[in-house]
Amino acid sequence: MTSIQLPIVTSESCEEAANLSRRGLPRWLKRHVPKGNGNHFTARLVETLGLVTVCEHAKCPNRMECYARRTATFMIMGEVCTRRCGFCAVKKGKTQALDPTEPHRVAQAAATLGLKHVVITCVTRDDLPDGGAAHFVRTIEAVRAVTQATIEVLPSDFHGRWESVATVAAARPDVYNHNTETVPRLYATVRGRKANYRWTLEMFRRLKREFPGLCTKSGLMVGLGETYQELLDTFADLVAVGVDILTVGQYLQPTPQNLPVVRYYHPEEFDHLAEMARRIGFKEVYSGPFVRSSYHAGEVFAHVQKPVPAPRNSASVSGVTPQVGGADRCRC
Repeated sequence: MTSIQLPIVTSESCEEAANLSRRGLPRWLKRHVPKGNGNHFTARLVETLGLVTVCEHAKCPNRMECYARRTATFMIMGEVCTRRCGFCAVKKGKTQALDPTEPHRVAQAAATLGLKHVVITCVTRDDLPDGGAAHFVRTIEAVRAVTQATIEVLPSDFHGRWESVATVAAARPDVYNHNTETVPRLYATVRGRKANYRWTLEMFRRLKREFPGLCTKSGLMVGLGETYQELLDTFADLVAVGVDILTVGQYLQPTPQNLPVVRYYHPEEFDHLAEMARRIGFKEVYSGPFVRSSYHAGEVFAHVQKPVPAPRNSASVSGVTPQVGGADRCRC
């Protein structure tokens, strides 16, 4: 097993981040209200079409910025989740029947907003035999019928049902995204007892084996009590199963009922984590305090699609060596 020295973060930065974890939000987590009425246009459209966005229901700190840019992440299959993840603000409880008109309403919103990259996520629906996979496919098909947009899906883990994962992947989304969320030690606390880290890895492994051209993506939150080494080991696990894109962002407690923040990471630390992740072998890394899995997703995917020259040297962390492609190879 090969080890590598972590880049140095100034002691002042780390001390400031640690002290602020005890006092409140640090200065770099203060957001400015965007100018203009773009955010109202998106909000009204979503309301008029009776849609649900993860931006609104998960209390995303980027909602106003993304709405102002006339973009949103659509959350299908209702607004009530069957899981009780410790970090998530989405409602839990009794679910409702799927609405057969929802895929077309999502497509209408995507077309009206002029989206070039559409991100579709969902609540977890363990109450459905296929976890909602067929509904996901209908939504992909509806969006594709009225737009030329690339499509990124962010489904649940389908409670270990490979058939459901394969059903969604077979609909040919451009990006298959599933958030790992945290390191293995914290999985039960953060994601709940039904989530399984090993299944997350196996799912990505099978996706790459059975759908080799599919671009895969995963996201992690930091600030829940994980260590740097645990993060690097998780990065290495994800690279080993073929994940192409990684996002890393600061966990922010959405309600008092959710897990508390253990530590706020300084912006410099996000830069260093991105550097480490690239050296481990991800094709693209988007890391920062406000980064969320679907934040600027279109730009991230567009960048990953560009051919890049093969690096002269490769680095190895925790025994994982990056795969190097040809100079004109698309990176997914």
